[in-house]
Amino acid sequence: MAAMLRHRGPDGYGLYRDDRVGLAHARLSIIDLSGGAQPIHNEDKSIWVTFNGEIFNYLELRAELERLGHRFYTRSDTEVLVHNFEEYGPRAWEKLNGQFALALWDSRDRRLWLVRDRVGILPLYYARASGRVLFASENKALFASGHLVPRFDGSGLVEAFTRWAAPPPGTVFAEVRNVPPGTVVCFDENHQERQQCYWQPDLSEDAALQAISADEAAEALGDKLTQAVRLRLRADVPVGAYLSGGLDSSVIGRLIRQADSSPLQTFAVRFEDPRFDETAEQRRMAGLLGTRHHEILCGSADIRGALPEVIWHCEMPLLRTAPAPLFLLSGLVRSHGMKVVLTGEGADELLAGYHIFKEDKVRRFWARLPESQVRPALLARLYPYVGGGQQQTKLWQRFFRRGLTELDHPFYSHRVRWENTGWAVRFLAPEVRRALDPGRFEADLEQMLPHGWRSWRPLARAQAIEMATFLSPYLLCSQGDRVAMAHSVEVRYPFLDPQVVDFCCRLPGRFKLRGLRDKLVLRTLASGQLPRDIWQRPKQPYRAPMTPVLFGPDAPDYVGELLSRSSLTRLGLVECNGAERLIDKAHRNAGRMSGEREEMALVGLLTLQLLGHWFLDCFAGRAAEARQRLDACEPDVFEDRSTGQRVKVQQ
Repeated sequence: MAAMLRHRGPDGYGLYRDDRVGLAHARLSIIDLSGGAQPIHNEDKSIWVTFNGEIFNYLELRAELERLGHRFYTRSDTEVLVHNFEEYGPRAWEKLNGQFALALWDSRDRRLWLVRDRVGILPLYYARASGRVLFASENKALFASGHLVPRFDGSGLVEAFTRWAAPPPGTVFAEVRNVPPGTVVCFDENHQERQQCYWQPDLSEDAALQAISADEAAEALGDKLTQAVRLRLRADVPVGAYLSGGLDSSVIGRLIRQADSSPLQTFAVRFEDPRFDETAEQRRMAGLLGTRHHEILCGSADIRGALPEVIWHCEMPLLRTAPAPLFLLSGLVRSHGMKVVLTGEGADELLAGYHIFKEDKVRRFWARLPESQVRPALLARLYPYVGGGQQQTKLWQRFFRRGLTELDHPFYSHRVRWENTGWAVRFLAPEVRRALDPGRFEADLEQMLPHGWRSWRPLARAQAIEMATFLSPYLLCSQGDRVAMAHSVEVRYPFLDPQVVDFCCRLPGRFKLRGLRDKLVLRTLASGQLPRDIWQRPKQPYRAPMTPVLFGPDAPDYVGELLSRSSLTRLGLVECNGAERLIDKAHRNAGRMSGEREEMALVGLLTLQLLGHWFLDCFAGRAAEARQRLDACEPDVFEDRSTGQRVKVQQ
């Protein structure tokens, strides 16, 4: 199991085992490089933890715990976890400012605690098999246990083809559960399971914030972001930053510069296709910050070459190719000897930066006068193609009119997107499609959302849905942790600091979205720190070329092989006749499809076949290769923390 996670932790291995539990750890050393080997224990070795991530407020917590009499034997942030639990019990998680997935074994009460950070930055999965509870940072480690065979879950696949990912606790794999963000799963010695949510976002507007001005709101946000950046610069290795060319990463870059005058390395993706490229903006910001800037130029060949490995690491079908350039970017980071970068992700969810929030606002405005021809024209300000001629305009108005006046529907803001993306579900095999009950999804999602969320204002409801269905299940996973950790790189998110999140959630909507102008409070903050053309620049959604890079005369061999009739039939995940018609169209037109809906369906079909290839056809081989690479290390590669001895892999 540890061998399958070597990409997440290539710097060392450790284990703890007793008569009830085995904990293993593959380490990416960032804090206390020489002394932070895991699993780590408390003073009497009654509590043990294996932990992925960082506790950014560990110095403050350590000082508090030492005053209470706890004795530490390392300088690591990990050790804070065992003493914190020893002191505060199940309330311990609420005190953590960090990004983490951890397994804590309390040998006194014989309980295992699986805990995930508040917004789900880091992954944590578990399953029951052969009378055991298995847990790991990635699904592939569960399957490497030898107790669980990879099989797909039809419901999870339908979710992925509708909402880009299966929301927790579901996954695309049968019998595998995803610990939800802000949640603890506890197992007693009889394997009885108890789940408790220790945090959920509260987007009800704070009355105390209603009276403040825009400048006061910006100042408060700046103070919290500054502290969040300072905490996330804590490391015993150099820390770099991603620069996308947009507002969010530019603000983070400026705050890094204000907090630390040492040399800063920044990293960016460039695209050969000018429709996706932001090179000029990235270089301008790098020049303003005075960084040592590194770029990777991403072309068609790079995307199609990277996609198979991206799917292996993401462990889910994808409807977009956007994770592939980020996979290449983390490789660039690692090639320059870096392990840690800061990024601006999270601001769009918290401060209404996405078009879906503006689209919801326009449609609600239109719904007050459904026959208006003027009100729907506002959509062209978000999507220029909506105004592309009279016939095109009528077509798109029909599209956005669906369910227009059903304002009381709890998922009004997202229904159009889900229905559009869900068109791809028709290409899944009938037995896969039958696995999902649409009513069940809405009921499950209702359980995931915070108590009282239906009473919130429309913008707050839309933000809550986006955080639950997109932020953690897709963005922080497939475009965050998975593609970064594929190259042993840790990404840190100042906008997802607990203090920043809580403040942004409670801000009145007028500081987030006014008219169709987004992220107002952040733009106000940036106006005092960045040039006008940067802080006023409209958001350019991050995207990457899709089907034109995968189909046509330059299509890679794996596309033809995996989308052949024999492969589709053998894996049994796809409705062959309909899929073949779409695939043939893509080949004839060199990937230039009628619209994004067809492109997403094709990418979904290809990546689903890739997923089947890796986990149904080739998993045993890849597991054996991983084990062989570990065996090739020095003989005593594992430190048995329960005995203090180093042990051979074969033991």
